[in-house]
Amino acid sequence: MARTESNMLPLGTKAPDFNIIDTLDNTKKSLSELKGITGTLVMFICNHCPFVIHVSTELSQLAKDYVSKGINCIAISSNDAENYPQDRPELMAKNAIDNDYIFPYLYDQTQEVAKAYDAACTPDFFLFDSNLKLVYTGQLDDSRPGNGNPITGEDLRAAMTALVNKEAVNPDQKPSMGCGIKWI
Repeated sequence: MARTESNMLPLGTKAPDFNIIDTLDNTKKSLSELKGITGTLVMFICNHCPFVIHVSTELSQLAKDYVSKGINCIAISSNDAENYPQDRPELMAKNAIDNDYIFPYLYDQTQEVAKAYDAACTPDFFLFDSNLKLVYTGQLDDSRPGNGNPITGEDLRAAMTALVNKEAVNPDQKPSMGCGIKWI
């Protein structure tokens, strides 16, 4: 498993819009219709990455804990599904159901969305405020497959809680780490 760090998009960056397929209902969804009242978490994930599999239960719980607080979560897979068939849209939908994801799981077939966000790895997290300005980009927590650290979501949860409480998000952010996005 190749370890790739996130690129750390500059804080304050406006969230790039998109309009791509939701694998759960096969309809196109845009950022403007999915954004939250308080904030929006855009997560680049995929089905087969060991780093994503390692945290999938926490991703599900994170959404359940924060959607009622006005932070909507959106997952996007930008992997090349032709060369990585386990990341095909129909398997994304199954994965979302199996992991009890309450958020849309979108397929970025052209990879234009990943490029617009400067996403580099899975998982890669981007938390935006109510005005769609980036307030957090970084890791979920210090846990990685095999390192023995518990999965807590503490880094991302601290940022989301600060956003909910209308407090400043700590600008000292550690990059996420995972598998590199499988580019076409």
